[in-house]
Amino acid sequence: MLTTKNRNSSIVCGRLHSVALLSNGTVKCWGDNTWNQCDPIHQHFTEVTQLACGDYHSIALFADGTIRCWGDNRENQCDPVHLTFTDVIQVVCGVRHSVALLSNGTVRCWGDNSSNQCEPVHLTFTDVIQVVCGFDHSVALFSNGTVRCWGNNRSNQCDPEHLTFTDVIQVDCGFSHSVVLLNNGTVRCWGNNEGDQCNSVHLTFTGVIQIACGSHHSVVLFSNNTVKFWGHNCSYQRILTDVVKVVCGYYCAFAIFSDGTVHHWYNYMDTWDVVHCDCTDVIQVACGHFHSVVLLSNGTIKCWGDNTRNQCDPVYLTFTDILMPCNTNVILW
Repeated sequence: MLTTKNRNSSIVCGRLHSVALLSNGTVKCWGDNTWNQCDPIHQHFTEVTQLACGDYHSIALFADGTIRCWGDNRENQCDPVHLTFTDVIQVVCGVRHSVALLSNGTVRCWGDNSSNQCEPVHLTFTDVIQVVCGFDHSVALFSNGTVRCWGNNRSNQCDPEHLTFTDVIQVDCGFSHSVVLLNNGTVRCWGNNEGDQCNSVHLTFTGVIQIACGSHHSVVLFSNNTVKFWGHNCSYQRILTDVVKVVCGYYCAFAIFSDGTVHHWYNYMDTWDVVHCDCTDVIQVACGHFHSVVLLSNGTIKCWGDNTRNQCDPVYLTFTDILMPCNTNVILW
């Protein structure tokens, strides 16, 4: 059994902007518009089924398998080459590059190639079922439970060590490290370990049911509702009853409970603090660099955090029909 991330995220965040997918297939953006991340071009989109954000660019996947990009194009993130794709089923973004998974299990990349993020090695891949991106590296999960990496390898993000994994069911990336969940409930990490992101402590984990990565930290959810962090200045474990999902942002982490409330940790001045969030009926969370967005069960959203670029501008309060996500995971047998 292979478990992939939900491909129907209704809210996504870049560094300083956010994008929401409405129930009628249209798109709304707010926040920083320095690189046209919130340019009105997106307002003409219809039949959008999925969204993804890099630091300063965004991608919309349409029902017909085509995609459109907008925002920063300094590294060809929005180059028209992507318009030739007609059978895309998933899109993901690194900071300045993007990856598309096609229906035939192959992969295409475009954008910044300064660290081989778009090196042709990925063109040889077949039977891929999920792709994820870090800062400037990417990981592909195959139907046989193996993974392959490409891009920046200065911190061993793409070290061949990962090629020995044969029963991977989930994968996620931080800035320069990656984490996989194996079928037996154990976890493996590789890449940058300057903040203990890949400390051997994770090798002792058993009974893990979900993984999530932030910039320099990771979180696991155990079957007994225990949540544990490791990485940059992280050392946290607590029994949290009825947790249904964990989510990481750049410098934060969330636990979402079955009653729709959330527990939010934020790494401020190298100290992990609990941030009060007066939210109920939360079904999805997205994070930018210093702002967070939650989707509520009534189709509305709430934002908090840095508002220097209108990331938390009250305009979001007018959204009342954001698309409800499908199941948290897609199970592939």
